[in-house]
Amino acid sequence: MNWGTTGGANRARCDRRVRMNSRTGRDVGFTLIELVVVVAIILVITAMALPSARNVVRSYRLNAAGSAVAGAIQATRYQAIMVGCPYQLTFTTGSMTYQAGTESITGTPPACATSYSNVGSAIPWTTSAEISLNSSVVLTFNPSGTVTSNQAGSPPTTMVLSVNGMTRTITVSGVGNVKTQ
Repeated sequence: MNWGTTGGANRARCDRRVRMNSRTGRDVGFTLIELVVVVAIILVITAMALPSARNVVRSYRLNAAGSAVAGAIQATRYQAIMVGCPYQLTFTTGSMTYQAGTESITGTPPACATSYSNVGSAIPWTTSAEISLNSSVVLTFNPSGTVTSNQAGSPPTTMVLSVNGMTRTITVSGVGNVKTQ
């Protein structure tokens, strides 16, 4: 842009207006001390909010793991009823997986086999290494819909998922009702 001979003075005045506050005559902007104080306040607020955010994420993961376990139990029970042969569902604490197995239908006339064979591969019930299951559990689902377990005194069967002081208890009744608390 060509300012000409008189444009240079106007440009200087314009530049001066940008750099100076018109009411006080002081430079406009923030000092280094003001910026450091603002950054310090932001850091303090973030440090206070971080533990709460972690607990929310842990709670979400715990609820998701509880839903995955309850869903696997219900789906396996439905399979046993639908197919007409017993199914087993094995929850393993070390690998954080579950594995379904069935006594498949064989022979003529059709009958359930006498031993269990795996259905597919082991499936993780959580992706978080923080979540733990209180003990490995094997649930056996009968075609009538009833459930037995390897736990002493079952039914009902109780599994406890936990992370950092938070727990979800999954209870499976003898007739296959699943309750998550």
